[in-house]
Amino acid sequence: MNKIGFIGLGTMGAPMAANLLKAGYEVTVYNRTASKCAPLVSQGAKQAASPKEAAASTDIVITMVSNDQSIEAVYDGSEGVLSGLQSGAIVIDCSTISPVLVKQTAAKVQERGGSFLDAPVTGSSPAAIDGSLVFMIGGHADILEKCRDLFEIMGKKILYMGPNGSGAVAKIAHNAIVGINNLALAEGFAIAAKSGLPVDSFLELVQLGSAGSKAAELKGRKIIEHDFTNQFSLSLMLKDLKLASSLTDNSGIPAPMLNLAKSLFQAGQTEGYGDEDLSSVVKVYEAWIGQKIGDKQI
Repeated sequence: MNKIGFIGLGTMGAPMAANLLKAGYEVTVYNRTASKCAPLVSQGAKQAASPKEAAASTDIVITMVSNDQSIEAVYDGSEGVLSGLQSGAIVIDCSTISPVLVKQTAAKVQERGGSFLDAPVTGSSPAAIDGSLVFMIGGHADILEKCRDLFEIMGKKILYMGPNGSGAVAKIAHNAIVGINNLALAEGFAIAAKSGLPVDSFLELVQLGSAGSKAAELKGRKIIEHDFTNQFSLSLMLKDLKLASSLTDNSGIPAPMLNLAKSLFQAGQTEGYGDEDLSSVVKVYEAWIGQKIGDKQI
């Protein structure tokens, strides 16, 4: 199988589709903002006028969109993926959405003779560009094996989690930790900066000590330099924390740190930082201490 329909060409989807093109796959792309297809078309992709068209002529459909509402818009309706899906096709959703919607979508795909994998990713835009994403997969293991070559082009690691919905749960739990870790980093920076410590030395300490984390590695310099160029947006982080909160509420799991993280990312969203990198949540702390982390007065 080498004909792929790729739907959703945002920060993550566009480089993922580009890597498939570079590997020699025939890729048909669709995006609700049609102009985002142009760079991929210039690299050899075909452009579909609708999700239905993208699904109708391909063996595998990959979707990478932002939330539950976007999934419903892309899959359902007369021009949706489901209306064009071929019997025997495989659908791979790489979005971060609710496990309930994953299972509902999987059932709809199966009713039409297809197979479904929920395959969310970890790794922000640089990992999507260089093909080093980590995939967490829910669905039938034999379907995963049929698609392994695709995943290995887009990522460096494939982790099988169980039946449909398992990938979604894994991603939500993972991103709960990501949100909490980034708040911990921001809070530590606020303490150091307000106390007059050199923040470059403090970051080095964090990276060398037990407080070291991916958050410090990926976001420490961005915080010091006030570079909030978007790699993974604050608004998407908040969306994932809300998904995690809903999951813990429904399962009865106490999650005090998750709920605090959700509240502080919500504060960042309210202040207008939603389209910036998730590390911009540090600006909530900067407002409290009256000082930028890089020792510059606001």
